[in-house]
Amino acid sequence: MHVLVLGATGYIGSRLIPALLDAGHEVVAASRNLASLDRFGWAAEVRAIEFDASDPESVRAGFAQAGDIDVVYYLVHGIGEKNFRDIDRAAAENVAAGARDRGVGRIVYLGGFVPDDAELSEHLESRAEVGKALDIKGGPDLVWLKAAVVIGAGSTSFEMVRYLSDRLAVIPLPTWVDNPMDPISVRDAVYYLTAAATDKVPPGSYDISSADTGSYSALLFAYLRAIKAPRVGVVMPSVDVRLAGFVSGLLVPIPSGLASDLVRSLDYPMKASEHTIRDHVPDPPGGLLTVRQAVERSVASGLPRPVNRLPDIHHLADTDPGWAGGDLMRVKREVRDRAVQAAGVVAGLISAVRGAT
Repeated sequence: MHVLVLGATGYIGSRLIPALLDAGHEVVAASRNLASLDRFGWAAEVRAIEFDASDPESVRAGFAQAGDIDVVYYLVHGIGEKNFRDIDRAAAENVAAGARDRGVGRIVYLGGFVPDDAELSEHLESRAEVGKALDIKGGPDLVWLKAAVVIGAGSTSFEMVRYLSDRLAVIPLPTWVDNPMDPISVRDAVYYLTAAATDKVPPGSYDISSADTGSYSALLFAYLRAIKAPRVGVVMPSVDVRLAGFVSGLLVPIPSGLASDLVRSLDYPMKASEHTIRDHVPDPPGGLLTVRQAVERSVASGLPRPVNRLPDIHHLADTDPGWAGGDLMRVKREVRDRAVQAAGVVAGLISAVRGAT
């Protein structure tokens, strides 16, 4: 199939592309900055186009350049940016109209859980609005996969847990950290996304989650068990989620607006309400991963490698943000980079000496 990936440079998009290539699809990778695609290990295996979902003219030009497309993956979001909600909704409307006009058969969208009977954070409201904007009359079929936290080294949500756990000897536990939350490993999220390109997944919305259920605190303690680090948890029932978001933005190296918006979403349950995706897609070989298994695989990451050459998709890629991987990984990167620099200097001196003699 001919597949267009919007959001190709993001965490999920960059890991989805190798899976799509392995499945035999022809992939067009899109980005607002064409040069940014050259950083990825799969760059030579895809066709790259410039595409700005927020600009209707760029969308029209991008679809024309992409040619005949069977499936569009919509993995674009502006969380952490000013007015991200309006920007995201308008971008989805642009893409839906452009895909309809080009005769695209299907859009696959990854969003968050949307409980029917609960108030949502602005972030989750925005994800729901995007899903509705992509589903237009006369437009492509929509497969809307809904997920909570995606577990994997480099995932912003997982890195939040990592930094807060690593940097705080005493961890505050507001009551809202016990809200139900069903995360999913990045391996299983990519597995379902890849399957959603085919007609074995009928149009509609599907919750996707790990093999077990949990909460935000369960994810936190799964991480602490994996790194074998003793920590003291202190119950603090009166901590406001907005204050926690602000403080978290100061404590971690993740962009403060992004960190704050994510933490504010913790005040809402993020639990899978149905599992019908498993009626259409068999479980991955070996079964869906548990939260503990996914965390252990993520913690086991070595130094970053090209995203298409990772020994485990949960590991850190060299195209993930520079702040990803935790403080220890940042030190390892610095040591490696200095060693490479020193080796280059020594090689240059040796070459100069040989030339002189």
